[in-house]
Parts: sequence; C-alpha cells; structure tokens
Amino acid sequence: MSLRFTNESIPKLILSLATPAIAAQLINALYSVIDRMFVGRMPGTGTLALTGIGVAFPIIMIISAFSALIGFGGAPLASIKMGEGEHSKAEELLGNCFAMLLFASVVITITFIIFKTHFLTLFGASSDTLPFADDFLGIYLIGTAAALISLGLNPFIAVQGFAKTAMMTIGVGAVVNIILDPIFIFKLNMGVKGAALATIISQAISAVWVLWFLTSKRAHLRLRLKYIRIKPQVAMSVLLLGLSPFIMQSTESLVQIVFNTSLAKFGGDLFVAAMGILSTLMQIFTLLLQSFAQGAQPVIGFNYGSGNYARVKSAIKYCTVFCATLGIMMWGITMFLPQLPIQIFTNNPELILLTVKLTKIFFLGTCIYGIQLALQQIFIALGQAKVSIFIAILRKIILLIPLVIVLPMFNTPKTDAVIMAEPIADILAALTCCILFLLTIKKLLAAK
Repeated sequence: MSLRFTNESIPKLILSLATPAIAAQLINALYSVIDRMFVGRMPGTGTLALTGIGVAFPIIMIISAFSALIGFGGAPLASIKMGEGEHSKAEELLGNCFAMLLFASVVITITFIIFKTHFLTLFGASSDTLPFADDFLGIYLIGTAAALISLGLNPFIAVQGFAKTAMMTIGVGAVVNIILDPIFIFKLNMGVKGAALATIISQAISAVWVLWFLTSKRAHLRLRLKYIRIKPQVAMSVLLLGLSPFIMQSTESLVQIVFNTSLAKFGGDLFVAAMGILSTLMQIFTLLLQSFAQGAQPVIGFNYGSGNYARVKSAIKYCTVFCATLGIMMWGITMFLPQLPIQIFTNNPELILLTVKLTKIFFLGTCIYGIQLALQQIFIALGQAKVSIFIAILRKIILLIPLVIVLPMFNTPKTDAVIMAEPIADILAALTCCILFLLTIKKLLAAK
C-alpha cells in the first residue's frame, strides 16, 4: 500500500480510490431514493407517505451523522499514522472507533424510540403525515447498530487502499434493498413499514460484510479484540476531527427541519413533499462531491504524515479541480433538466410542477459548491479539525438557518424566499472557504 501512495501517479491513484467511492456513495444514496421512489407510487396514499418519510429523514440523517463523527474522524487519523509507520496506533484507532460506534448505537436507539413521535411532530409532521413517519421510523430504529457499523467502519477499509471493497460494502446492501422494497411494500402490502424493514435488513448485511473484511487476513488494519475499548485520549482525537463531518450531516437534518416547518407554515404539505425531493437530490450531489474528496484523503493524509509535500499539493490540486467541475455539471442538470431526476420520485403532476420551479432556485449556488466541499475534506485529511469545523458551522448554522428564518420577513412569495436561502448560503460559504484555504495552506505545509 505504501508504495502506491508514495510512487503511483497522483491522478491515477486518486481516480482508482475515488471511482469506487463515488459508486459506493451513489449506491448508498439509493437507499433513500429507492424507498421514496416506491413509496411515492403507493396507490391513494403515495404523496402523504412520501411526505411522511421526508419528515422522518432528518432523524435518519442525525443517526448517520454519528457514523461520520466516528468513522470520518478515525479513518484520516489512521491514514496519517500509517504514513508515519505507526501501524499499531492505526489499529488502536480502529478498535476504539468500533467500541464508540456500539456505544453510540445503544444511546441513539433508546433516545429516539422514547421520543420519536414528539420529534416527528416538532420536525413538521401534520396529523395526516405523522402515521406514515411514525411507522417508518419505528422500524428503522431497530437497525441503528447495523447502520452505524456499516457506515462508520467502511472508511477504514477505504484508507487502506481497498476502495472497491468499500464500494461493495454499500453495494451488497443496496442490491438487497432494491429487491426487497417492492416485495415488502406492494406484494406483502406493508407500505412504509416494508420500506423501513427492507432498509434495515440491507444495512445489517452491509455491517456483516464490513466486520468480515476487517477481521480477515486481507486487511492491512485489522479489528483486534485487544483494541476494542474506548480510550479517552484516542476517543477525543477522533471526535475532534470527526466533528466537522458530523456537523455537516447533523446540521443538514436541522436545516431540513427548519425548511420543513417554514414551508409547512407558508405552503402546506405539498411544499414539504417537494422539499423532501430537493433534499434527497442535494444529498446525492453532496455525496458525489464528498466521495471524490474522500477518495483523495488517504493520498493526502499518508503523504502528509510521511512529509512528502509535493505529492500532497498535487493531490489537493486534482481533488479541487475535479470537485469544482462536478459541481458545475450538477448545476447544469438542475437548471436545464430538472424534471428528469424529479420524476424518479413521483408521478403527481402538481408535485412535479412545483418541485421543478423550486429546483431552479434551490440549486443556483451549486456551481461553486464543489470547491467548498473539496477544501473542507482536504482540511480533514490534513488533520485540521478547527478549520473544518468552522467551515461546517459557517454554511449551515451561521448562514443558512438564519436566512431561512429572516428572508420570508422581507420577500414574497414567502415559500420562494425560504428556498432562496440555500443558494445564498452556498455562495457565501464557498467564497469564505477559498479565502481561508489560501491564507493557511502554505503555512500548514511549511510548519510540519
């Protein structure tokens, strides 16, 4: 592995790691896409059921955010330790992260089972959509441990250079989900409960796959019993670096809640359903960008740990250029062909017409969104927790949420004003991120 990271052509190496990562994230996105695609076509109740899942989605994102907190906090540190030649320290990180994921899954499951109805009402569920949201989430929570293990440990496979294996982790579960969804939803007439059951079975299979690989002889870093404990010093370093991706994902759910409640107030359930589609598309776009940057992370982290700054700079350049290009392509699709992705989720003409209109506002800032995500992931790869945390907080907490609340006070129609908050926050955050990167990168590489 070390020979690849230190000698192989940077573009070739990043593409070999990023391509399976992109495929894995696309497949992972299929979980929510497939569920919504089938649920949205349920006879009679499809639109209400789709809205219900959209209301439950922020809680699902909070759960997955904990896997990012631990997995994307520990894996870059393990990559740096491998670059420094400290293999046992890297395996200690893996064992600690596994123990942390188990602990988090117990706490999260108990908390949301007790308070799920209260949270769903708070997050924008109406009397019509609450039963669907409650049914879906009640079953989904049973699979919390499997979801956290599969998503939280998979980055440790990727940083070892096994990008294709990491892709298969997600792929195996997604294929099972595709098969089970129509059977449970339609054939067994289980509705949204069937969609949730198909999802947790799929995630359980992915979790088994991850554990099998990380305990096998194929892995360079192996999950060893002696390291499966929570060591406070190790845990703190993981949580500090993982706080940035955690904030990105958990605040996405907070943003979704603010959007849902604002749109429910100003527009009603149809606007909440449209927001559910927009958030899913944004999730897919974000995952694509993040996955390429995360494919570059092992290259950046390993060479940073070994002091090979020329390769670090080269990897940063290719990562940023690719993500910027991908962001522009995404912007083009949403501006000129928005109906194509929207029709995947619904066949309701009124909902399609509304979502097309909102899409052209919501995705205006995507043209430079790719640069922000690339630079944020690069800061994480370099172990720069504080900067990456600030960037994550900036876009969602400092800019987006206040804009969602404030803009409708001064602009009409109020629903359009709510949606306009997204592109304004995207553009301002990207510009700020570029300035921070230019101010810190030279000092960072020279100081180590």
